[in-house]
Amino acid sequence: MTDALPTLKEADALRADIYRLLATLLRQAPDTELLNWLAELAIEQDGSRLAECWQSLAVAAADTEQGGEDVERLQRAHFRHLVGVIQGDVVPYASWYRNGELMEAALVALRQDLKVLGFERSEHTRDPEDHLAALCEVMAMLIDAESSEQGYFFSQHLAPWAASCFADLGQVDTAFYAALGQLGSAFMESEQARLSIDAGHTPVRIVEP
Repeated sequence: MTDALPTLKEADALRADIYRLLATLLRQAPDTELLNWLAELAIEQDGSRLAECWQSLAVAAADTEQGGEDVERLQRAHFRHLVGVIQGDVVPYASWYRNGELMEAALVALRQDLKVLGFERSEHTRDPEDHLAALCEVMAMLIDAESSEQGYFFSQHLAPWAASCFADLGQVDTAFYAALGQLGSAFMESEQARLSIDAGHTPVRIVEP
């Protein structure tokens, strides 16, 4: 007996959960509970790059536990790779990847679209809105709301740079964060393919100047 394929809503719920997981791990190091959960993931190997990347992340999480690398060590690695005193090994902002500097045109365009979509910046965050974690959070909310704007938002604000940013993270020297980067890159490529197909079945988005 084979498992039933997930329904469309189940598949979308999974997509939203993946976006939220990526956002969480980009913003901060995993706590012990999340690390244990990742280590115990049962991955169905279907030959896809995405499945291989999930397996690599699960193995990296398990190795972190078995090797005695505590949460504090991952917190230091997170700071080194994604934050830094001035900047980390990877600078996870759209403006940096698209314009070469922070707080540039990509952030301005994003703020305009967020306003149209009804999103407001949280008072509790210091990061500009074009942080990759924030964009993943917005995608999760759009999916949860079954918004027709998913494809537009992804194509405008994630597709041009997110896979490259994750790929750069995939080159760092901490196994857990390298695995996270590889997973994020594979997921962005999967989303690009999915949303490109969906775009062929939705009306063209027209925005008045």
